[in-house]
Amino acid sequence: MNITRHRFVTLAPGLCLALASCANSPIGRRQVARGSDDVFTVACFYFDFDDVYVGSVRTALNEDLTAAGIPYKEYDAGNDQPTQNKQIDKAIADGADTLIINLVSSGNTEQADMICQSADSAGIPAIFFNRPVEAPGYEGMILNYYDNVAYVGTDAEQSGRMQGKIIGDYLVEHFDEVDLNGDGRISYTLFKGQAGNYGADSRTKYSVEVANEILEEHGYPDLAYFDESSIDRFQLDLTGSWSLESAQDYMMTDLLYYNEEQGNMIELVIANSDAMAEGAINALQAFGYNDGEEGHTTIPVFGVDASEAGKELIAQGYMTGTVKQDAVAMAACISELVQNVYDGKDLFSGMDDYPRDEENGIESKILLPYSAYEPEDTPPASDGDGTSDGDGSAAV
Repeated sequence: MNITRHRFVTLAPGLCLALASCANSPIGRRQVARGSDDVFTVACFYFDFDDVYVGSVRTALNEDLTAAGIPYKEYDAGNDQPTQNKQIDKAIADGADTLIINLVSSGNTEQADMICQSADSAGIPAIFFNRPVEAPGYEGMILNYYDNVAYVGTDAEQSGRMQGKIIGDYLVEHFDEVDLNGDGRISYTLFKGQAGNYGADSRTKYSVEVANEILEEHGYPDLAYFDESSIDRFQLDLTGSWSLESAQDYMMTDLLYYNEEQGNMIELVIANSDAMAEGAINALQAFGYNDGEEGHTTIPVFGVDASEAGKELIAQGYMTGTVKQDAVAMAACISELVQNVYDGKDLFSGMDDYPRDEENGIESKILLPYSAYEPEDTPPASDGDGTSDGDGSAAV
């Protein structure tokens, strides 16, 4: 596939992008002096090794690159953009042939531009994944400008809408049993991963919006946020890491003041990730809910990612549903791009079947589809307590 790039005449207000010239040389191994260590190497940069979803992509990608015989080096930014910048600069100086980047500052157009400039100057491709490189409203500013830059991700709005449909359909079927206090409305809480993150914003908005549309269609009232004094209508992970601990801490505190005894019980949990859903379930179980015990109530909990922990919780009946973000498919797509570079081909050679961002006309932006996780695909439940040992998150 021949990708057409467009240069800018004027820059968008508020953005100070010093865009570099496009690299027009063919993709392949750089002709640089490397001394005795002239080996093709891929540098993989992750925003945080502790992130559950990104960890799944990392595991699958390592397997793919190893199977292809392509050497790689890994870098953990620890959720710190300056650290990642230094790692990228060092990898380029050390002679990396391809950069795979899980950007810390999701949707930071200026930050992505600086990285692309560095890669462009070095004559190597940059493959971003999972966390957007462009802010909403600036789609194409980076990806339609630079040659040899790709993005592999998903449509965040799609995940929110899909989660909302799953929630709405479930409530229509189980409204009376979910309405614990019998007030004719479903009281919910929502755990949001990161402020200013486009994926978190989209899931937060559309999960509730679509669920309400379905409820209204069937004659039921909109969802009611459990804390009527809240302006935001969500509980934010202040660490920005979509963590299990954050949701668990929030939920433990919530249940002290919002419970069946007081008649204001939280009746539904919406989480932007399976890790946050798991944290909420841990808290619910501490209060006697969602533990599978006869006579104990299960509060419906919905997440996003279809992580291994999330699937296990669904298998045990502690969690109600999730949306699948396919980590293996994302890793496979990235691996194909890397293989093209390794073989000296065009970056997008043989990848015409992958869906692109047609709405914004960005051919270098691959958007893998979400899907509703089907319970029949759930692995058999273990003999454990339904919780995982990890404490990560799910990145966007």
